[in-house]
Amino acid sequence: MTPSNPDFHEDLRFRVLRLLQDNPELSQREISAALGVSFGGVNYCLHALAEKGMIKVRNFRASNNKLRYAYVLTPQGLAEKAALTGRFLRRKMAEYEALKAEIAAVRAEAGDALGEPGPAE
Repeated sequence: MTPSNPDFHEDLRFRVLRLLQDNPELSQREISAALGVSFGGVNYCLHALAEKGMIKVRNFRASNNKLRYAYVLTPQGLAEKAALTGRFLRRKMAEYEALKAEIAAVRAEAGDALGEPGPAE
């Protein structure tokens, strides 16, 4: 999955919304680290989500007396997360089935190469 892939952007939106639903006070750096995505990618995604009305950005004071932001899902954001969840699951299940078939094929090839029957599944 590459950043130019539309599924990457949809997965990123899903993962950001999912993470923020339970942790609205996370910083962009914390989101970046949790998702393994660049800081710039997270920044771009958050701005897009806010522009589309899926999150609201609120200021709050952190314990160290610095201003921070909270990213709160809007009702529209919650609905989008639900829709993204279904598409994410369908995509991941298709990937899982394809990977399972590839593993079975490689096991069968390995068994053929060794003169052994492949494992039955």
